[in-house]
Amino acid sequence: MKLTERAQQLVRTRTPFVHATVVRAQQPTSAHAGDEAILLQDGTIEGFVGGQCAQNSVRKAALGALQSHESVLLRVLPDGDLQFPEAPGAAVVVNPCLSGGALEIFLEPQIPAPLVRICGATPIADALAEMCELVGFGVQRSAAGADSLADTTAMVIASHGGPEAEMIRAALDTGVGYIGLVASKIRGASILDELGLSDAERARVHTPVGLPIGAKTSAEIAVSIVAQVIQAIRKDGLAVTPRPVDVTVEALDPVCGMTVTIGPDTPHLTIDDIDYWFCSSGCRTSFAAAKTGS
Repeated sequence: MKLTERAQQLVRTRTPFVHATVVRAQQPTSAHAGDEAILLQDGTIEGFVGGQCAQNSVRKAALGALQSHESVLLRVLPDGDLQFPEAPGAAVVVNPCLSGGALEIFLEPQIPAPLVRICGATPIADALAEMCELVGFGVQRSAAGADSLADTTAMVIASHGGPEAEMIRAALDTGVGYIGLVASKIRGASILDELGLSDAERARVHTPVGLPIGAKTSAEIAVSIVAQVIQAIRKDGLAVTPRPVDVTVEALDPVCGMTVTIGPDTPHLTIDDIDYWFCSSGCRTSFAAAKTGS
C-alpha cells in the first residue's frame, strides 16, 4: 500500500499519526530529502526517514508531537562539531549513535477532527450533519444512539422523542463531554429531572441546545448548535479524544545509554530471561558479544 493510501486509511479510521518528511539531509546518511514515513502512537514507523540510529530520535519526537498537537522541525545531529545550516525554532537532538551526516525532518501530527454523533432523523438533524461537515467535524448518524460512543466528542439528540433520557445517560457514562438535547426548555428540564443528575453531569448536558441567537429554522438551529460545540472546544477546553491506543514504553539502551521508545521494529535481545532494547542493531551486536564473550 502506498504511503498516501495508508494515510487516507488512517484518516478514515480516525487513527492519530504523524507524517514525517525529510527536508534536508547531509551525507553520509541513508535518508534523502523527500523521503517520507508515517509514525503511529505505538511507535510503528511505516516508510523511511533514516536508519535505525535516527529512527529512535524521530520516533520519540513524533510521539511528543502527537501529545502537543503541534508540528516539529527536528534536527538529528551526530555527536561532535558539524557544519549544518541553522534552522531557527527547530528541535535539536544530538544522537551519539550516528556515524555521521545529519537530518532535518518535518513532523506533522494528524489528529482526528472532533466527532459529533447526531441522533435522530429530523430536519434539524439533517441540517446539523451538513453544518458539521462544512466546518470539518466528523459526523456519525445514529437513530437511537446505540452505537459505541468511545470516540465521540459531542452528541446531539435531535429525535424529538424516543429514549432520550437513556441516550443522555449512556453518553454521560461513556464520558462524552458535550451532550445536546433539542427540546423546549420545559421538556428538556423534565427529562433531566427524571435522570437525577449531579451538578457535574448537568453541566455537560445542554438543553435547549445551541447558543441563544434567536434561531428559528432548522438551518439556524444547526448553526447555533455547531457554534456552541466550537465554543466548548476552543474556549471551554472540551477534549477531542482520538481512538485509544496502547501506551508506549521506553527503555534504556545498555550500550550507549540512549532512551529507546519500544516499538515493533526496535532492536531487541533476550538473555537469561531478561529483555534488552537497543537504539540500533550495532548496539545490540556489541552487547551480545560482551555478554557471550565472543
